[in-house]
Amino acid sequence: MNELINRPEYINRLIEYKDKDVIKIVTGIRRSGKSALLDLFEDYLLESGVPQKRIIHMNMESLRFREHTDHISFYQYISSKIDASKRHYLIFDELQAVENWEKAIESFRLDFDVDIYITGSNAYMLSSEFSTLLSGRYVEIKMLPLSFKEFLTFNKFAPDEHIVDKFRKYLQFGGMPILSQFDFNEARSFEALEGIYNTVILRDALFRNNTADQALLHKLVLFLCGNIGSLTSPNNIGNILTNEGMIQNIKKKPGNSVAGRTVDKYIRMLKSAYVFYSADRYDVKGKQLLKTLEKNYIIDLGFRNMLLGFRDADRGNMLENIVYFELLRRGFRVYAGKVGEWEVDFVAEKPSRKLYVQVTETMMDENVRGRELRPLRAIRDNHEKIVLSMDNNVITTYDGIKSSSVVDFLLS
Repeated sequence: MNELINRPEYINRLIEYKDKDVIKIVTGIRRSGKSALLDLFEDYLLESGVPQKRIIHMNMESLRFREHTDHISFYQYISSKIDASKRHYLIFDELQAVENWEKAIESFRLDFDVDIYITGSNAYMLSSEFSTLLSGRYVEIKMLPLSFKEFLTFNKFAPDEHIVDKFRKYLQFGGMPILSQFDFNEARSFEALEGIYNTVILRDALFRNNTADQALLHKLVLFLCGNIGSLTSPNNIGNILTNEGMIQNIKKKPGNSVAGRTVDKYIRMLKSAYVFYSADRYDVKGKQLLKTLEKNYIIDLGFRNMLLGFRDADRGNMLENIVYFELLRRGFRVYAGKVGEWEVDFVAEKPSRKLYVQVTETMMDENVRGRELRPLRAIRDNHEKIVLSMDNNVITTYDGIKSSSVVDFLLS
């Protein structure tokens, strides 16, 4: 449970929703800390005076509960443990293991005085049938791996280790909480990540997709990892993989890419397992979402480096990946921006703020500087514009466009 001692924002959100008439659903990739969060919340309940017998806490992937994999058996088992005259706290880990679980959850709400907390590692939990049944009566808390700030508190460093060297380790190992126990041993860390990756692919990405081609899914992961931050579409990915012989026995049809549809399906599977997130393209001048092209980002760079190897030559794309998830952590909706013929890495929005962000390894080269500033200068509104790089920022603005180091931004 030490994993979440320094992640108070998540436990505080659960506490804020305690006893509110909404189901609390914590989602995210496996081993990101969801189970530890529920353990910590149970400790909070006990410390606040809730008797242990009024807390029912089950991990539905444990063999102890192997007989309760359908909603009827699950409902009957839980009901037998509830005193109808008392409020109970129901805490269920990896509830997607129970078929039609949402029907049991709705019955608990109707039949008993309960406060319900759930985790799941697959977005199909929030499918249309679930949303229809429990419309407006649940809140989703999206759990991500460690931010750089959290990474600094979870891991031990030499007393004189420079912050840039610590950040390089974050680039290399990523932010999965479990890695803190391996003291930056690359072999042991990547073995642990490989185990998580294999479990995620087998259980969560292939959930509801038993006939999918596991080898092709893995090849698609490798392709996406090698093209972080690139504008892509399922059709052009499908064409590339077909031409490289990765997708076989699929006939091309004019204007109707079967390979593209296959890739689209598999990307949705990876998103459902929280392996990849995507940024849709947004026309800044036209103020509208564009249906073509998107950028895909892997949930944690440790997985990418485990699969492809850690290469400093790819640092610019890795920085972009880190900034994307940091913006999500800060509550922004994040898009890939288009300004005329130019691209802005991110258009980040929330009700109180809008931010345009460019990410590059360095601004020292004059050509790079011109390329990064040009689209921001083309945006005529007064919202904040910023360029993030690995430079030590002697220059902090370019004609009103802020310049900051990625490290300073992550620590701000």
